[in-house]
Amino acid sequence: MEATMKEQLLPNNGEDLKKKIWNESKKMWIVAGPAILIRFSTFGVNVVSQAFVGHIGATELAAYTLVYSVLLRFSNGILVGMNSGFGTLHGQAFGAKQYQNLGVYLQQGWIVLPTVSTILCPLLVFAAPILKALGQDQLIAETAGIIALWFIPLTFSFAVLCASNMFLQSQSKIIVLSCLSTFSLLVHVFLSWLLTVRFEFGMTGAMVSTTLAYWIPNVGQIIYIVCGGCRETWRGFTALAFKDLGHTVKIGVTSCLMFSLEFWYNAVLILLSGNMVNAEVSVDALSICLNMSGWAQMISTGFMATASVRVANELGRGNAGAAKFSILMILVTSFSIALVVFVVFIVLRGELAYAFTTSKEVAGEVARLSPLLGYSLLLNGVQPILSGVAAGAGRQATVTYVNLASYYLIGIPLAVILGFSLNLQVQGVWIGMIIGSTVQTVILVVMTCMTDWDEQICLAHKRINRPLISELKP
Repeated sequence: MEATMKEQLLPNNGEDLKKKIWNESKKMWIVAGPAILIRFSTFGVNVVSQAFVGHIGATELAAYTLVYSVLLRFSNGILVGMNSGFGTLHGQAFGAKQYQNLGVYLQQGWIVLPTVSTILCPLLVFAAPILKALGQDQLIAETAGIIALWFIPLTFSFAVLCASNMFLQSQSKIIVLSCLSTFSLLVHVFLSWLLTVRFEFGMTGAMVSTTLAYWIPNVGQIIYIVCGGCRETWRGFTALAFKDLGHTVKIGVTSCLMFSLEFWYNAVLILLSGNMVNAEVSVDALSICLNMSGWAQMISTGFMATASVRVANELGRGNAGAAKFSILMILVTSFSIALVVFVVFIVLRGELAYAFTTSKEVAGEVARLSPLLGYSLLLNGVQPILSGVAAGAGRQATVTYVNLASYYLIGIPLAVILGFSLNLQVQGVWIGMIIGSTVQTVILVVMTCMTDWDEQICLAHKRINRPLISELKP
C-alpha cells in the first residue's frame, strides 16, 4: 500500500526533490500555520468555557457537554458541511484566477448559511424535550435546555464566520483571522474568570463570555474584507449573488451530507454514553477525552483545510502533479505531528483529567479510556486530511456514501453491541466507533490512490465555468 501511495502521489518531472519539498512546505504552512492557530483558538474558547462550567458543578458540565457535543455539533456539522461546498468553488476559482467570482460566492454563503441557522434554531429552543426523548437524564436535560438558549446567537455567528473564513482561506489570507481568534481567546479567559469567579455570575457569566468570544473574530474579519483587505476578490455587494444560487446550494447540500455524517458521529458517541448506568460520570469522562482529542484534532483539521485549499487551487490551475505532491507532503507532516502528540499524551495522561474536573471517579474513568484516546490521536493524523483532499476535489458526494457505510452501518451498530449487549459500557461504545473510523480511513486511502487527477481537473473547470462568469467584469 505504501509503495502504491508513493507511485501515485509523487511527481515524475525530474525537478529536484529537495526544492519541490521546500516550495511545497512554504505553500502548505502559509495556510496550515494560521489555520491551526485559528482552530486552537476557536476550540480553546469551548475548552475554557467547559473548564469554568465544570467547576460550577458536575450536572452543569454534563449539560453543557450535551448541548455543545450533540445539538451544537449537529447544527455546526450542517453549516461546516455546506460551507465546504463553497470552499470547493472558492479554491478552484482562485486557482483558475477567476478572482471576480470569489466575492459572489462569499455573498452567497452569507445568504445561505444564516438561513440554515434560522431553520436549525428550534433544535436549541426545544433542547430539553429533545434530549429527554433521546433518553438523557431528566435533570441534565432540563439544565441543558437553559444552556441551549445561550447557543442561539453562537450559531448565527458561526454561520457568518464559516463563509468569511472560507473566502479568506482559499486565498491563503488567514493571518488576520488567526490574530483575531487568538485575541478573542485571551479576552474569553479573562472575562470567564471575571464573571464566573470574581463576580460569581455562574453559568450566565460563562455564556456571556463565550458569546463575545465568538463574535469578536467574526466582526473583525468582515471589516477586513469590506474595507480593502481583499481588493482583487471583493468588489462590493452585488445582486449576482442571487443568480445561479440553486447550483451553489446544490453543491453545498452534497458537501453537507459528507461532513455532517462525520460531525454527527461523535455526537452519537456522547448520546450513547448518556444512556449508561452512571450517565453523569460517563458523559463527563468521555467529554474530557474528546476535549483532549479535540486539541490534537485542531492540528489535523488545520491540515485538512490546507489539503482542501492546496488541492482545489492546483486543480483550478490544471496542475495534477502539484496536487498529488501536495497531498503526500500534508499527509507525512500531519501524521508525524500526530505521532509526537501521541507520545506526549502517553507520558502526561494521568494529570490531564484534573484540568477539567475535581472528581476522582471521573478522572479514573478517563484513565481507563486512555488507550482508545491514544489510538484516536494517531488516526486523526490521517483521516481528516483525506477528507480535505476529497473536499478540494469536489468529491463530497462519493465520500458521503463512504461515511454512511463506515460510520452508520459498521461503527454505530458495533458500538451498541459492544457497549450494551456485551456490557463494555463507554469503552465498548468507543471501540465500535473507532472501528468505523478506521474502515472509513482505509477506504479513503484507496480512493485517493486510485484517483485520476487529470479527470478531476476537467471536472473542476466544468464546475467553476458557469454562466455567472460571463456577467462579471474581470
